[in-house]
Amino acid sequence: MFRLKLPTDPRWVNIVEKNIEEILTDHAFCEQKAATNAITIVVKFPEKTDLVTAMLELAQEELSHFQQVHQKLIERGYVLGKERRDEYVNLLYDFQRKGGSREVHLIDRLLFGAMIEARSCERFKVLSDNIKDEDLRDFYRMLMVSEANHYTMFLNFAKKYAEGEDVEKRWQEWLDYEGEIIKGFGVKETIHG
Repeated sequence: MFRLKLPTDPRWVNIVEKNIEEILTDHAFCEQKAATNAITIVVKFPEKTDLVTAMLELAQEELSHFQQVHQKLIERGYVLGKERRDEYVNLLYDFQRKGGSREVHLIDRLLFGAMIEARSCERFKVLSDNIKDEDLRDFYRMLMVSEANHYTMFLNFAKKYAEGEDVEKRWQEWLDYEGEIIKGFGVKETIHG
């Protein structure tokens, strides 16, 4: 569905299960960062009313997910730790084009969001299919559906606002780039790690 070049090895879940507190803390901050990304799009492109409306709804949903993950931490006797650096997201961020028009920046920001949502959704599916903890299995299955909707929303907006840009070509470049960088991940108990 996402055309990701390299699927997550299901054995990654074995790493996750050794430190549930870490995966939940990392996941909580991923949701917070997703909300921040949506708000950033609103601030940078306020004239695109339909995009602003969608991003405001997305920010609210992502904060709701943050709250749900935080609740999972509390239920298990954990506390939200400090924010972790997300090397995967930082590498994707660096792939965005520098210079060019506002439209180029918008397209890449939307594809950046789509890429993160696609990989997150794929990771949630791996968790929901393989984690032994029934509560977390159900939780990640529910979130997987939400992330898939976010992925398609970002891609659809990129196509809508392309203005002559070949979005399919640029998306393929994102997929190829992500396929290379993801080779160095999948070894830590973090959503993208």
